Amino acid sequence: MRQGTSTLKAYNFLYFSLLAMFVSFMPVYLDQKGLTPMQIGLITGTGGFVTIIAQPLWGMISDRLRTVRKIMLLLTVCSAVIGYFLYGTASFPLLLGLAMLLYFCLMPIDPLLESLNFRTAESRGVSYGSIRTYGAFGYAVMSLAVGYIMSGFGASSLGLTFAAVGALCLLAGFLMPDADASGEPVRLASLAGFLRNRQTALFLLLIFISAVPQRVNDTFLGVYIGSLGGGPELLGQAWFLAAGSEIAVFALSFWWLRRGRELLLISIAGFFYFIRFFLSAWITEPFGLVLLQLLQIITFPVFYSAAIQYLYRIVPQEWRATGQTVLALLFFGVSGIVASYAGGWLFDRFGGQTMYVTMSGLSLLGLLLGLALARSRSSRALSDEGR
Repeated sequence: MRQGTSTLKAYNFLYFSLLAMFVSFMPVYLDQKGLTPMQIGLITGTGGFVTIIAQPLWGMISDRLRTVRKIMLLLTVCSAVIGYFLYGTASFPLLLGLAMLLYFCLMPIDPLLESLNFRTAESRGVSYGSIRTYGAFGYAVMSLAVGYIMSGFGASSLGLTFAAVGALCLLAGFLMPDADASGEPVRLASLAGFLRNRQTALFLLLIFISAVPQRVNDTFLGVYIGSLGGGPELLGQAWFLAAGSEIAVFALSFWWLRRGRELLLISIAGFFYFIRFFLSAWITEPFGLVLLQLLQIITFPVFYSAAIQYLYRIVPQEWRATGQTVLALLFFGVSGIVASYAGGWLFDRFGGQTMYVTMSGLSLLGLLLGLALARSRSSRALSDEGR
């Protein structure tokens, strides 16, 4: 049991290391290859469309076959090979094609892994955060390392780095446990009923509104730091502080992540998202922007952990992997499309400051919607108790 959990933690560390190289540093790689923010937004935005197709596809295949690990192994080996070639080319058509393939293979692993993390934690009596914290640790360490690797050896050195980490990730995947089958038959009617529910629709709208500014920051933080005079090593430091700050939050989730308080926690995260992005608009020194990423400690890990727990409370049991995919689809797919296209256009047309002011406005809207949903759910709970 302990060995299975240990290898799952190792896979989290290594997969999120790959994700750091792709999500955080691909825009910087593209920038160094001479692409404009609009072209970068085109690649990442189109990748969002690919994600919309890929994540539900692999999530439903996983639910149908009742295996998470085998699907993840297939996607891991494909990602390692594609990433090696992606970070070795400078041709725009090749960059676009290889990036789309990597979006198709790498991004669907995230919701499958989160589902495996949550279900393994449930079955083995440990906290979700005690497993997921290793993903934050991997993202932090690799972000710091890649920043210096790019500065010292050039952007093209990422190809070998990506392939090597991918190979280790595959090894950990072979050794980690699979998720237990739900024991419930897969019924399309149960998923349709879940998606038609008004409270579910409002919750998914909340996820989308709150995710857009986060995804803009993920895509354009490195370009914004560069526009202020910073280099790749500063972006590595920024993501090291951001992801590193998540470690304690995930590790202590058993203490702060209370059942029934998820919407309130999401609203608190929304408030600090607003503060984080509003302050980012007015900072003129790149190192100040790096330090501001410490606010990640009370934004993404709180928001995403609470959203996952809330989702698992309301989604039919047999559709948990697909439900997790819907959440990731909104957070990394649909919102990523809007963030990439709109963010690239705003950055090109009006500059980074206007982009971050707009992001803070969206975060404020997400905060207000989260509070309204929390109040509505609390009122319904009191009404049910009174009957």
